[in-house]
Amino acid sequence: MSRLGKKVIAVPKEVKVEVKDNTIFIEGPKGKLSRVLSPRISLDIKEGEILVKRLADTKMDKSLHGLYRALIVNMIKGVTEGYKKELEIIGVGFKAAVQGSSLNLNLGFSHPVNFAIPQGIKIEAPKPTQLVITGIDKELIGKVSTEIRSIYPPEPYKGKGVRFLGEHVKKKVGKAQATGGGK
Repeated sequence: MSRLGKKVIAVPKEVKVEVKDNTIFIEGPKGKLSRVLSPRISLDIKEGEILVKRLADTKMDKSLHGLYRALIVNMIKGVTEGYKKELEIIGVGFKAAVQGSSLNLNLGFSHPVNFAIPQGIKIEAPKPTQLVITGIDKELIGKVSTEIRSIYPPEPYKGKGVRFLGEHVKKKVGKAQATGGGK
């Protein structure tokens, strides 16, 4: 059995779990989430705990076993605590501002970049060079933060660009230092 998949998932009292038509619905104080389950996976829901079971012992079933347990744990954590990712913007004149349901980024291009904020995600800009992305869906937060980062990923020479908070960018030596001078 999968070591991760066979662990019982503890469900807090404020969270409601329901399974209908091979879809799991989880509702908590921060919101609601749902996910379609694989037909190869079944759930055993008892008071205060969920046990994920697989139908067979094939390689695919074993991989789905641990995957769905982890996804359900992430859903429960999302509806109770929520998730947060932070981005930092580095560069002279680079800044961000939230305007209604869009994020306005000035990243040194000839035009500002407008990023539409998806439903279920909240973006704040406590400083013009810092973004805080919050929500209950871990997968959606990761997707949105990487899409914002991909607009201007950190470049290796000066380190300018959008990066995750605490991300280390290995800098390269420029052309003049690499050749050793000239004459």
